[in-house]
Amino acid sequence: MTTVHYTGEERKKRIFAIVGASSGNLVEWFDFYVYAFCAIYFAPAFFPSDDPTVQLVNTAGVFAAGFLMRPIGGWLFGRVADKHGRKNSMMISVLMMCAGSLVIACLPTYATIGVWAPIILLLARLFQGLSVGGEYGTTATYMSEVALRGQRGFFASFQYVTLIGGQLLAVLTVVILQQFLDEQELRAWGWRIPFFVGAVAAIISLLLRRTLEETSTAETRNDKDAGSIAGLFKNHSAAFITVLGYTAGGSLIFYTFTTYMQKYLVNTAGLHAKTASLIMTGALFLYMCMQPLFGMLADRIGRRTSMLWFAGLGTLCTLPILMVLKTVTSPFLAFVLITLALAIVSFYTSISGLVKAEMFPPQVRALGVGLAYAVANALFGGSAEFVALNLKNMGNENAFYWYVTVMMAIAFLFSLRLPKQPKYLHSDH
Repeated sequence: MTTVHYTGEERKKRIFAIVGASSGNLVEWFDFYVYAFCAIYFAPAFFPSDDPTVQLVNTAGVFAAGFLMRPIGGWLFGRVADKHGRKNSMMISVLMMCAGSLVIACLPTYATIGVWAPIILLLARLFQGLSVGGEYGTTATYMSEVALRGQRGFFASFQYVTLIGGQLLAVLTVVILQQFLDEQELRAWGWRIPFFVGAVAAIISLLLRRTLEETSTAETRNDKDAGSIAGLFKNHSAAFITVLGYTAGGSLIFYTFTTYMQKYLVNTAGLHAKTASLIMTGALFLYMCMQPLFGMLADRIGRRTSMLWFAGLGTLCTLPILMVLKTVTSPFLAFVLITLALAIVSFYTSISGLVKAEMFPPQVRALGVGLAYAVANALFGGSAEFVALNLKNMGNENAFYWYVTVMMAIAFLFSLRLPKQPKYLHSDH
């Protein structure tokens, strides 16, 4: 392994760039996940029904609809990033997220404006989905390009540190509100507070991202294939399909054990909402802390090996973990099982953006990473809650466990296609 030497000033600049990009990432994902964690409280305000599961199905449907905009966002922002610079793309995406959060925070309920309430809610989520669809690919690309060579796994892992941090802050915000507001106040107006917080934080993030340095060059931005769908598929279709294949399983298991898990503990295991929130807060915190450790491990054992461990263990362990969680009565046991599942997922999430970025050259990198991720995420990640809740509603919840297991087996097969040494963004020499 060749050691790469940087001056102190160069290291400092690159680390600051990682912090700047990932801080904006944190705000984006906080805004996006606040919806999932507050859904239990605002569902009746927009979807009147006597059945709590039906209300959650409707809110999960809107959550999934936000994901359907991700492929468009992945294409649009990937094109902007490859043709006009990573920095410009990241600034636009966080501004759009701010607008979506502000609309939801101020949105009148069904009782006030009738059917327009869920329609506007849906439109705001579509807007946010467009933003997040572009955020992942551009941030992954930027952080992979600016990370210190030889330590790319470690530094690139901070994309998921802040992505999970966004989830963690979202659920932590709900936990804090639960301590100061009763159930009635949370349902009446308390759920709006996190959306206001997210909108303000996005403005701060925008100002921070303005200070970042661009990583793409004029030469790659002016390339005839820069940001082009035709250029991507003409020369890199095999890489695109490989990324799509393992991202499908990765996205599905990630959302199963993060955003959906809180509802699963309440709706299936029968735990109290406050207990479920506390369990998820602790599990997400440990999950966040795992990312740099698994990133460093990937620097030592290789991205391909890390991906194979992820998919292999996910295939073997998903079904038994979910089956035990279904009947769990001990909050501590639930916490341990979820943390175990998230440790398995960490083999993937710690290097998720990097292992994708290494598959594409710079002129189509943001587009290739963003579009492949967004398509797989829309079809399999964003639909996780919707599929799980509908199968539960039909009395066949166990089918969801098998669905996740099969997708992990497919991820394993696609991970076998990963090269032992990346063609682009060599990490150690």
